[in-house]
Amino acid sequence: MSANETMTSHPHRIVIVGGGAGGLELATMLGNKLGKRGRAEITLIDIATTHLWKPLLHEVAAGTLNSSEDELNYLSHARNHHFRFRLGTVHGLNRARRELRMAPILDEDGSETVLERVLTYDTLVFAVGSTTNDFGTPGVREHCFFLDRRPQADEFHRHLLNRYFRVASRREASVEDHINIGIAGAGATGVELAAELRRALSIMGTHALERPPADDEIKFTLIEGADRVLPALPPKISANVAEVLRSIGIELVLGDRIVSADEGGFHMDSGRYVKAKTKVWAAGIRAPDFLASLDDLETNKINQLMVRTTLQTTRDDSIFAFGDCASCPRPGRDDTVPPRAQASHQQAALLVKSIQHRLDGKPLAEYVYKDYGSLVNLSRFETVGTLMGNLRGKQAGNVMIEGWLARMAYLMLYKMHLWALHGTGWVVVSTIGHWLIRSGKPQLKLH
Repeated sequence: MSANETMTSHPHRIVIVGGGAGGLELATMLGNKLGKRGRAEITLIDIATTHLWKPLLHEVAAGTLNSSEDELNYLSHARNHHFRFRLGTVHGLNRARRELRMAPILDEDGSETVLERVLTYDTLVFAVGSTTNDFGTPGVREHCFFLDRRPQADEFHRHLLNRYFRVASRREASVEDHINIGIAGAGATGVELAAELRRALSIMGTHALERPPADDEIKFTLIEGADRVLPALPPKISANVAEVLRSIGIELVLGDRIVSADEGGFHMDSGRYVKAKTKVWAAGIRAPDFLASLDDLETNKINQLMVRTTLQTTRDDSIFAFGDCASCPRPGRDDTVPPRAQASHQQAALLVKSIQHRLDGKPLAEYVYKDYGSLVNLSRFETVGTLMGNLRGKQAGNVMIEGWLARMAYLMLYKMHLWALHGTGWVVVSTIGHWLIRSGKPQLKLH
């Protein structure tokens, strides 16, 4: 037994804030390793009661994924994996007393459903992810949809259905009735959303409505300030993706920056006005605002907690942060770990070992980001990407894959997340079950 456990009368208290992919994987692994044996009490905090893998939100928005079937219930999962779940948001932090204050939760009438609480911790981990960064662009918050959380994706899906029914129920729809969608940001989220929406509207046209909308009644525009789509990926991938997007009827506006948004569309830096009745903002990220006011913890200009390579915050060894909400340096380089799902997955695995070492009084390992490549899924139209970029040294990014192989590799990313949560047996059985019943399930959620 370590000195840390001997000096206290209770198991080591680990509090994890944020039940996204990284935070939930960490809580699950710690629960299975430490909670099950009584070496630690693990508590996971999140404002939602269920979890859905964030990269799937564009499919929820399009209606090609029924989120009610793929979500995970935190309370049930916590019971099965030896940790506790607490519903709520963080309201304050006292580092000297190692106390975390949780805000009360109000119902629709403003009454307190869950009272304000204080949790004490020995190790605190922030894994609250990121939200979309509007960069202070005028009109964006008022007129654009965001897809940071499932309720936002569900709201967009309802809006999309209403727009579709509006056109389909009119013998001659006016321009105001047309489906005109503008997406700001041609990174992976914007590109995948555009392709998935195009597929969803194609499926809708096969249903027995009054009439399917004509081609000139549906328009998609994808806007990017850089001179190509997917600017963070190799130019060859960008060119391939741009070709696919244009082939399925998505207009690209590249090399022009949005300066404001209004009800009818986007005003561009060039003076151009891009009409879009429905607007989605998918450009840039920032960490949640509350991180910048946590008892003098160091943050950067986009609210990310500054951490060392051990993932400990720069001003408190007992507090860790990882994933999109953390700014982690890369040894020997002048940049930081990119905000990607694979980084969060790697960091969660490292923290399981680090927290065990912390309990045993051993030194903590440093995190080194390993880039296993990038994959972009354009719905059923195409999947492209690179694999194992870091294994080829200066030739990184040159191992390109596409088509069936890329689609299988993309699917495995989600399976890896499920494996971390449920284990191999569950993933095998659920995959077989999915393939057996998929022919009897509707292709699109129409409610």
